Amino acid sequence: MNILHKTTLVGLMTSLTLGACTSNFEEMNTNPNLIGEDDASAKYFLTELMIRPYIPARYAYWRANIIHTDRYAGHFTFGQNGNWWSDELGYSYNVAYTDAAWDHYNGLLGTVKQLLDFTQPGGAFENELTHAVVLILKSHYFQLYTDTFGMIPYSDVFSDEDISLPKFDTQKEIYMGIIADLDAAMAAIGDNTTTGDALENLGDNDVIYGGDLQKWKRFANTLKLKMAMRAQGAEGDDFSQAAINEALAAPLLEEGESALIPKDLEISQWDYSTYGDIWHNFGAGSDWTVGEELVSFLRDNNDPRLDQYVKPSEGGEFTLTRPDQAEDEEGYTLFPKRTNFLKEVFDEAGATYTWDDQGDAIVINMPENTNYIGQPVRLSGEMSQLLPFGFFCKPSDMVIQQKNQGGSATPETVLLSAESYFLQAEAALRGIGSGDAQELYQMGIKEAMRVWSVDDAAIDTYLAEEPMAQLNGTMEENLEKLAIQRWIAHYTDGYEAWAIVRDTGYPASLAAGVSDYELYGPGTITAGGYPQRLRYGSSLQASNPENYGDANSIQGPDMQGTKLWWAK
Repeated sequence: MNILHKTTLVGLMTSLTLGACTSNFEEMNTNPNLIGEDDASAKYFLTELMIRPYIPARYAYWRANIIHTDRYAGHFTFGQNGNWWSDELGYSYNVAYTDAAWDHYNGLLGTVKQLLDFTQPGGAFENELTHAVVLILKSHYFQLYTDTFGMIPYSDVFSDEDISLPKFDTQKEIYMGIIADLDAAMAAIGDNTTTGDALENLGDNDVIYGGDLQKWKRFANTLKLKMAMRAQGAEGDDFSQAAINEALAAPLLEEGESALIPKDLEISQWDYSTYGDIWHNFGAGSDWTVGEELVSFLRDNNDPRLDQYVKPSEGGEFTLTRPDQAEDEEGYTLFPKRTNFLKEVFDEAGATYTWDDQGDAIVINMPENTNYIGQPVRLSGEMSQLLPFGFFCKPSDMVIQQKNQGGSATPETVLLSAESYFLQAEAALRGIGSGDAQELYQMGIKEAMRVWSVDDAAIDTYLAEEPMAQLNGTMEENLEKLAIQRWIAHYTDGYEAWAIVRDTGYPASLAAGVSDYELYGPGTITAGGYPQRLRYGSSLQASNPENYGDANSIQGPDMQGTKLWWAK
């Protein structure tokens, strides 16, 4: 499927700068060799803004998503025997890898501003309703951007003044600005269902909702609720409760309304990438496994998403050899501790295997494609020789489907309808919303499972029989279940899954960080703490030093361990 066939102008969007694109529109609208006056429409440009934040080109997909956020979320792991990298990669600061994430988000500012200018009153494609959709997309983009880095340029970027060195706004200011934009967009949409007729109608160029404005309105309200819930309890918060009350009193995303983008399994990876591009084109040295917490929660609770998310361990016969004492004193000394640790991982997973300890070597036999064992997250690079790929689960074919080979892939997540139900359930539990928390919770689970094509019969069995589907504990136990279900639902959406861990503290084993450095790797985060943000792009220190310094003096040092406003 090629989701970009709907317009021949999408590629043009990335090749035009803000100034050039605006100044050339008179020519574009009069030159028949460019865009005819009767053919010009904002929808041909809007598709790019709907896709690019969520499906970057391969460089950013690899370095930002897989190396950082998917792994901070505890979903993916490196460091196996034969892997190019230790699982400390990403936890240890690497300027090139972090810059890829910063450059991806910062590089979209011009695209956002173009569409706002084009669709606002007096713009080249003036349309109040299309402008409302752009405001919603802008809002979600900035939510992702600020929840990754913290303080970022915001208000100055969209100022009428020509500001070359924008200040960094606080997260509180950004959150309030986003919610104001969402309110304005929802008010503009009102009862309208489309942005207009003919060229004014977004139609199929809206690859998320097909031009359905009421779904966009519910998307905006759900995003508002999520951000307001996240802001609750943060220092100086004086707006979240009112926003929560407003959001809960208005329609939210409903069944079957998840904002998803179909994976394009045809277009070049250099333009729009997928997990499969990295998996199949980089070679075995870049492959990854799935984290222990995720596999364990799925396996131990009979979750029907298990086989949709992962493949069982390949199994086979493996020999773990004790290092030579003269060549590797530490490896020799720690061999018993490290191998016993692995044995405990296997036993906790209920794995079937044999373990033959021969002194200087241990021979392990596992049946093929039988066990579901997740790899402990953030293992030290010194452990790699003891970590064959065959021990651990790998991503399912739905995750790593190769392009141009047939088959299907799970869609790219923008915002899940499951979030709507989970957030309403949390509000009910906390006494700041109404409704039946248990019913809302189970609706969230059902919606999350449907995204992964789990059939309703399997869902109903899970909801009826599994303790994990019941909010029948203490308040904290119920909030933990809610947080974990949200975190599970955001598999392959590392940015949001990581934010959920930072915000809620669950899964607790991830949020605690690591302390035993004979097994785990602290990276460059003080005391092995859990990563709280990505560092800013390295160019800022030279290009905008004063505002960069001001941000650090307010927020805290430009380090991975510095907590964001809502996580403190």
